[in-house]
This record gives sequence, C-alpha cells and structure tokens, in this order.
Amino acid sequence: MTAGEANQLISVHPNDLKFIFELEKQSFCDLKVVNNSEHHVAFKVKTTSPKKYFVRPNTGVVQPWDSCFIRAQGNSEDEGLKSSSEQSPDSNSTVQQLKDERDAAVRQTLQLQQELDFMKRRRQHRNDSGFSITFAAFVGLIGIMVGFLLNLSLSSPHME
Repeated sequence: MTAGEANQLISVHPNDLKFIFELEKQSFCDLKVVNNSEHHVAFKVKTTSPKKYFVRPNTGVVQPWDSCFIRAQGNSEDEGLKSSSEQSPDSNSTVQQLKDERDAAVRQTLQLQQELDFMKRRRQHRNDSGFSITFAAFVGLIGIMVGFLLNLSLSSPHME
C-alpha cells in the first residue's frame, strides 16, 4: 500500500486490467477490492463497454478490513464479431489474420501427420517385404560354398 492509499476507503489491485486474448477462449481479469477502514463500504463497478465486458459481482458491500474479488470477463470472440460497427477495421483484420494463421497451422499439422503416416507405412512395408538383403546374401554365400564343396568332391580322383 502506498502513502496515497492510506487515506482511501478502498484499494483496488491491480491498478490496470490486462486481458490475455486467446482465440475461441474467454478472457478475464480478477480484481481485488480491499476495505481499508473500520466501516462497511459499498461498491459498484461500471464498465465503459458493457457489451464487451461482463463484471461479476458488479455491486457489493465489503466488511471492515476485509476484501473481495471481482472478475471482469471479456465477451466471447464470436459475440464481439457479431457487430462489426463496434470493432475497428484494424481489429477485424487482426482477428482475420490470426484465424488465417491458425488455419495455415492446422493445414500444416495435417500435412505433417499425413507424411508421418506415409513414412510409417513405407517403413513397415519395407520390413515386411519378404526376405531382407542380408538374408539373401547369406543364402547366396552358403549356396556358393556348397557348390564349391560339391565341385571339389566330384572333381577329385577317387582312390580305390
């Protein structure tokens, strides 16, 4: 509490509201109202844009030396986009750009998933292709050795 807050009936924390904007998610900010006196203090929260922000509770009484929390919640993205007259052209283009980037990321993810599935099938097909090259080389080497041994045994003179 700063020196200026010592004479105030209430203090509000944080001083500035900061909403984190995420597509297709509700954004909100919590306020803490502290009663700095020995008396009951009533409050009423007013927003400059009631269509854009929903505040609950918007009125109340704080007990002496007590506090309460108030949530300011931004309306959903879809509701904010229903009336284009309420939004500036820059915010519409920003939202559209974010949606385009999201769609591009989704397409890229799907493409990568398809490539990964193709590589898995190709690898599995390669492993199931019958005989491996190593096995074929091993069988060929054995065949050459057997042929060599047969050739030696058949071509050598018999001693009787």
